Amino acid sequence: MTVRETIEFSARCQGVGSRADIMIEVSRREKEAGIVPDPDIDTYMKAISVEGQKKNLQTDYVLKMLGLDICSDTIVGDALQRGISGGQKKRLTTGEMIVGPTKALFMDEISTGLDSSTTFQIVTYLQQLVHITDTTALVSLLQPAPETFDLFDDVILMAEGKIVYHGPHSHALQFFEDCGFKCPPRKGAADFLQEVISKKDQAQYWKHSDIPYDYVSVDQFSQLFRESYLGKKLSDEVLKPYEKSQGQDKALSFSIYSVRKWELFKACMAREFLLMKRNSFVYVFKTAQLFIIALLTTTVFIRTQMDVDLTSANYFMGALFYTLVRLMTNGVAELSLTITRLPVVDKQRAFYLYPAWSYSIPASILKIPFSLIDSALWTAITYYGIGYSPEIRRFFCQFLVLFALHQASTSMCRLIAVIFRSMVVATSCGTLILVLMFVFGGFILPLPSLPPWLKWGFWCSPMTYGEIAASLNEFLAPRWQKVSKGNTTLGNEILTSHGLNFESYFYWISVGALFGFTAIFDLAIVLALTYFKSPKMSRAIISKKRLSQLKGQDAWNKTGAQSEKGSTPVDFSQTKEATRKMVLPFEPLAISFKDVQYSVDLPPEMKKHGMDQKKLQLLKDITGAFRPGVLTALMGISGAGKTTLMDVLSGRKTGAWLRLPPETDPETKAKFVEEVIETIELEDIRDSLVGIPGETGLSTEQRKRLTIAVELVSNPSIIFMDEPTSGLDARAAAIVMRAVKNVVTTGRTTVCTIHQPSIDIFEAFDELILMKTGGQIIYSGILGHHSSKLIEYFEGIPGVPKIKDNYNPATWMLEVTSASVEAELNLDFADLYIGSTLYRNTNELVRQLSEPKPGSRELHFPTQFPQNSWVQFKACLWKQHLSYWRSPQYNLARFMFMTVASVLFGAIFWQKGKQINNEQDLLTILGSMYIAVIFLGINNCSTVLPYVATERTVLYRERFAGMYSSKAYSFAQVAMEIPYTLLQAILYVIITYPTIGYYWTATKVFWFFYATFCTFLYFVYLGMLLVSMSTNVEVASILATAVYTLLNLFSGFLMPGPKIPKWWVWCFWICPTSWSLNGLLTSQYGDMNKEILIFGEHKTVDSFLQDYYGFHYERLPLVAIVLIAFPIAFAFLFAYFIGKLNFQRR
Repeated sequence: MTVRETIEFSARCQGVGSRADIMIEVSRREKEAGIVPDPDIDTYMKAISVEGQKKNLQTDYVLKMLGLDICSDTIVGDALQRGISGGQKKRLTTGEMIVGPTKALFMDEISTGLDSSTTFQIVTYLQQLVHITDTTALVSLLQPAPETFDLFDDVILMAEGKIVYHGPHSHALQFFEDCGFKCPPRKGAADFLQEVISKKDQAQYWKHSDIPYDYVSVDQFSQLFRESYLGKKLSDEVLKPYEKSQGQDKALSFSIYSVRKWELFKACMAREFLLMKRNSFVYVFKTAQLFIIALLTTTVFIRTQMDVDLTSANYFMGALFYTLVRLMTNGVAELSLTITRLPVVDKQRAFYLYPAWSYSIPASILKIPFSLIDSALWTAITYYGIGYSPEIRRFFCQFLVLFALHQASTSMCRLIAVIFRSMVVATSCGTLILVLMFVFGGFILPLPSLPPWLKWGFWCSPMTYGEIAASLNEFLAPRWQKVSKGNTTLGNEILTSHGLNFESYFYWISVGALFGFTAIFDLAIVLALTYFKSPKMSRAIISKKRLSQLKGQDAWNKTGAQSEKGSTPVDFSQTKEATRKMVLPFEPLAISFKDVQYSVDLPPEMKKHGMDQKKLQLLKDITGAFRPGVLTALMGISGAGKTTLMDVLSGRKTGAWLRLPPETDPETKAKFVEEVIETIELEDIRDSLVGIPGETGLSTEQRKRLTIAVELVSNPSIIFMDEPTSGLDARAAAIVMRAVKNVVTTGRTTVCTIHQPSIDIFEAFDELILMKTGGQIIYSGILGHHSSKLIEYFEGIPGVPKIKDNYNPATWMLEVTSASVEAELNLDFADLYIGSTLYRNTNELVRQLSEPKPGSRELHFPTQFPQNSWVQFKACLWKQHLSYWRSPQYNLARFMFMTVASVLFGAIFWQKGKQINNEQDLLTILGSMYIAVIFLGINNCSTVLPYVATERTVLYRERFAGMYSSKAYSFAQVAMEIPYTLLQAILYVIITYPTIGYYWTATKVFWFFYATFCTFLYFVYLGMLLVSMSTNVEVASILATAVYTLLNLFSGFLMPGPKIPKWWVWCFWICPTSWSLNGLLTSQYGDMNKEILIFGEHKTVDSFLQDYYGFHYERLPLVAIVLIAFPIAFAFLFAYFIGKLNFQRR
């Protein structure tokens, strides 16, 4: 969705706009009470209540106030799709909340990633909101600028879970002065408050020169506050009970949700429809795929091949079963679509924007047209093509069954997604449920063949009712009423042999049952969404040392002492001498650039709003230089093009094992890594798992420091850092900047984009490049002592307001160069800069740096990557090994699935391996092998999709950073799967071989294991290959369902190889599953010459296999070679595509 659509949806759910009824009630009460409203507020309220507006005034106001009007028609975006910037996303979340008539706002770190002027603007709005409408707002902020901090009425200062101060903002500094600590001039009050309670920084603020300083702990501060006048006043207020009954008589709304159920339903319906339009590619792709497969199915089971006899009846049964499987699995794409949507739904439900039913019911209703189209398309293409009974009534009856089954399948897949919520677990459990439904569906294992204690499974499977309805519809038709033997009809004999001989009215019972399943699943979705909690973040630590420390009685003291060692205040003027020892030899390099231009294609949303140019220019005439040993800040408001400039300049950005030169010995590498960990102060979290942002692992601030460390270990000459301090509090930001200064003193060229820096952090920089919207430079030069040069330049421009005493120069600079000031003073800062001496000096510097020094040589990288391919492969393999070992969601889920499925197969097909007396027994055994090959394989393929998709985004980043090649990554990923797949195959064989009761000879056991292992392996590699060819995991899963269909159709089970029409027989020969079934069945029964009854005549088992399936025992060695060739081919194709195709659009 676009930014405007997101806020408008939130506004609709919170009852903004079209509230004429409430407006009339307010006016009536005002007249009764004799109140004359403020004319401005009255006009505004009436304007936003008018019915039938296309655009809402309230939304426009919020967009404008949050500075989001410039990107209001841009898609929000995600990890792969370019969208709005991080800062804009933060503001969008704030906008979703404040657009409604909320009376209590709890806002966590809303300023992260925003420049100080935008933060100031948002907090100013909040201040007006709170003061005018009597709203309660509690805001937690990191690094608030002094002017933003001054907007708050009260301050709560917390540390170690205790309140240190809670009272008026104006009294905070006085309280600490009474405790003996004074805030120095040019120090922001917020930074002072955060540092005065830290053991490392407290000493510098001690105000008594005559009394020796002694550390004041958080507990002592907390006690002093409780004993102060403010602390006592607070506890008295809290002790007074609140009388709830007072507020009820004036209320206008009494529901937890802001609008009526019908309005909520309409809002959610409109959003679902919009998202379906945006996602139309997925749905069109699904339907096109179904169309192609329907044509394929028709030409495989073509009517010219079909007669009205027992053998053909078996093919008709196969065609019907295949049709049901196809429509049942068509709903599987809903799994990934639903799971990707759930985090947003959970967030919006937590905000009480809408209840669970208003999300799930519109989603279900909007799927009905797709079910109708898919079922109608399939029936229209296949019914007369395959040659089912020609009566038109039966055509529509089959269409109805398929529609009902498609609905049940879609709802079931959405329910599985809502219950399990993780892509891997949902896929595993979903596949297991589907497998059971197919096994119990009555085709593979007829009802009479089921063990008595499992017969209930037959009646619980939606597939059963599809099978009963479709079979009765076909085989009770007039053409199957010929008397066969005895006095039973041909149709009856077929239905009896499959255990489906029900009365004709069972057709309608079955259709009713399928619609009943749909209703039950939809109801269960609402209940699951309402009562199941969304998954919380987890922080895993995998260090034995840390665990024993945490278990120990004195853990608190130990970790406390460890983290507080070296009690020195954060001071940028002192950089550690120690860091100089960490320098491995490197060559200092300068970088200069002249007249850089950069454009992207104009987003379609902007075209709709009348912008007719083809390109959107993000950078315009950018000229500048970065030099060794100079720390340069790159600043500007959100969307000015800072990150874009960095991306453009870092065409080749150069952990340590992979990125240090090959000649560096392992000991030096290890030492160097230790020193980087120490410099960036990562000792406390060195053994924590990184995890997935926002879900598991490290916090934002820890990730930030880790990212810097990862770049530092490559020992680069030039370092670009994008917002190294956003998301960090004043203390953590100071630590990071101290580390950055340490790096600069080693003679490296360092550039940082930075948002809302404190005075200390801003003045740690040597030079500044300031940009404005449109990607133009408006200042480039040195900062000077206390930012004197910067202040002198801007104060020299007529009309620009002067800076106040002790005001943050970074904040002042962004305020006086904003677009509104430009408009007010009628000038263009970019033009002024081009006419200044600063511009001439920069051009001169660029000219000097562009001329090579005498004796210097061309910058040359002998290879694209620092390490050779073998070292890259080993490093990637080691990384993959750790990643796999620490991904129980992926691997444990696979093994659990395999174990449960194997036990179930063993129970369902108990000791059927040697009971071969007629063709149905042989078909049952082949059915068990078919189900195992297709569905256990499919599970391996489906579960690997989301895992590899996640790993691929990491690959894009690390490959761009020059860490390793795509080949090293892909072959490591391929190699890592082998031991896990081997274990799966061993598990499967150990459980199923004895329980199903196959023949115990060494060759037969080996063949069974070999065919199983190769099958599982090629399915995993097939999944990896599909991801490498797809833009995202949703497209990959749709592509996968199409491939599964072909693997199913040409496996040789539903339509044996010799019977497949000549024009499709090549598909049978290149289909891996047909070779798997060949290997499994032929190795067990290909040498068996026992005579059995087959379709009414006596034949030996081996001759039946040769005639009916085309499986020859003497060709087993060829089968062995082909089976191992498939995984090898898929692995090489995966490596090729992952290297050639890049789907990251950022």
